Amino acid sequence: MKILRIIESMDPSYGGPCQGIRNSIPEMDKLNTDNYVASIDDKNTEWAYQDNFKIFKLGPGKGPWGYTSNLVAWLKENLASYDVIIVHGLWQYYGYAVRKTINLLKKENKKTPKFFIMPHGMLDPYFQKAPDRKIKALRNSLFWKLVEKKTLNDADGILFTCQEELVLARETFAGYRPQKEINVGYGILPPAEIQASDIIAFKEHCGLDPNEDYFLFLSRIHPKKGLLNLVKAYASFEGTNRLLPKLVIAGPGMDSDFGKNIDQLVQNNNFLKNNIIYAGMVTGNAKWAAFTGAKAFILPSHQENFGIAVVEALACHCPVLISNKVNIWREIVEGNGGVVTEDTYEGTRQLLGQGLELSLEEIEEMRKNAYNVYQTHFTVKQAAKKLSETLKSQLL
Repeated sequence: MKILRIIESMDPSYGGPCQGIRNSIPEMDKLNTDNYVASIDDKNTEWAYQDNFKIFKLGPGKGPWGYTSNLVAWLKENLASYDVIIVHGLWQYYGYAVRKTINLLKKENKKTPKFFIMPHGMLDPYFQKAPDRKIKALRNSLFWKLVEKKTLNDADGILFTCQEELVLARETFAGYRPQKEINVGYGILPPAEIQASDIIAFKEHCGLDPNEDYFLFLSRIHPKKGLLNLVKAYASFEGTNRLLPKLVIAGPGMDSDFGKNIDQLVQNNNFLKNNIIYAGMVTGNAKWAAFTGAKAFILPSHQENFGIAVVEALACHCPVLISNKVNIWREIVEGNGGVVTEDTYEGTRQLLGQGLELSLEEIEEMRKNAYNVYQTHFTVKQAAKKLSETLKSQLL
């Protein structure tokens, strides 16, 4: 089976879907599949990361739609040599170009590949309802009517990373009638092996004692992540008899307007100032040590299609305290790998309170459960196997 993935960019700094492709292709290659990638990167673009699979750079894309004039011609010349094409993401010209090319090839009675779209959460109703996305929501509604509705409905199937994403996609746009909806899952690579000294080093970096507990928020500093509710909920424990672990906030974005507002809230409250620690951007062994050493990972997000950081925590035997807007919450509840509440201020306060009340025995049990949830649902090997089996079944 020969597969072509098409995506906006394979620049490693884009993270997300392009990293998912990089993770899955080595496992897919073990399953008698040949994997190739086409991106809308400029042909002269280079990055330090060396891939062991072929990337066709067909850009650069122009404007917010990523239009590139030579794409249809390249697709028309090459698509017939593939069994499957997967379009990663929505709202870009390359999805329309694939649909247009397949229709052209069919008119010429030429072979066409099976055509699938993997939206990576872009059909979540949150993006049409969020107060800060009104202009983008209007743009997407117009583009849906003109182009994207037909592209999705003409595809042979839509591939989802989890069941919750699949269900939510049905709520967003009128006229959404895909030929097939398939939950193929998603996975991450196992974490690096961490020593006790790595955890101690991370705690020292944060000004924590070697035996001091902490809750970890590790994510991009953005309103969507529920950090404002988290800081306010943490502040509400001041003066109570319930002593919370310190809260370590790690991730990029503290220099953004939102990040500065969060910091002002912290600096104006002595309780928060004494108990919230900014760790900055954390990568490599330090990131895995941060997860492994935490009493729990907390992410009361307002929308999370999959939640890579949540799964990374699970893989590090770290219990997770999350909202039910993190789309893999069902798997976590079923496996008792953490606590789930609403993405409100009160729900976030409950997360902190329930995390605080966990006994040492309960924490240890939840650590085992968290890792079992990762092993059961979210390894790259499992995700690659499921995707390969799904695609092969569609060719029969």
